[in-house]
Amino acid sequence: ASGKTVMLAFDHGYFMGPVSGLERLDLLLPKLAKHADCLMGTRGAIRSCIPPVFNKSIALRASSGSSVLQDDLSHESMVVDMEDAIKMNASAIAIQTFIGADGQKETIEALNKAVNLGSRYSIPVMGVVAVGKEMERTTQFFLLATRMLAEFGVQMVKTYYCDDFEKVAAACPVPLVVAGGKKIDEKDALSLAYHSIQSGAAGVDMGRNIFQAKDPEAMIQ
Repeated sequence: ASGKTVMLAFDHGYFMGPVSGLERLDLLLPKLAKHADCLMGTRGAIRSCIPPVFNKSIALRASSGSSVLQDDLSHESMVVDMEDAIKMNASAIAIQTFIGADGQKETIEALNKAVNLGSRYSIPVMGVVAVGKEMERTTQFFLLATRMLAEFGVQMVKTYYCDDFEKVAAACPVPLVVAGGKKIDEKDALSLAYHSIQSGAAGVDMGRNIFQAKDPEAMIQ
């Protein structure tokens, strides 16, 4: 009704393994999916754990390449064929891009490959702004990263909330969805969602702040 989105992110396992709260996707996801506008996950998790009766929008995680066993997670490439995304009726595909990190060039190339294929098959691309351990989450960084991804041709950008976020939202010509990030107190997570929308975000994409909450179903509602 508001034109804003609440996306449920559960793609953490592709590089972190069974994250706390996501050990039993098959039991958790059916309870939460009915309350989400869009499901952000990998093809394996969606195919095996989301009942087909849930006719939800899907933001399909289409990039991968590293794991928590590596110090540098920035080397990712597009790993899902667009034909497979079509078979899954994906509403969009999500590609992670590491601006300013060692893997910047290859992730930008993967993003542009996805944009080219998305244009061919009429599937939107969500560019995901990744922030490495050594990078500061400054307004200036997010101004640069979100604008770069928009200039590459994505239809939406997933990023993080920061100081002066309204400047970031105003300078990015495509909708911004704010990531929840690491688990924080429930009230702080709800405050993050509120301030993100008030500052111009098109929605939030939360994972750990939902499925690691004391009551995940109440939290997503």
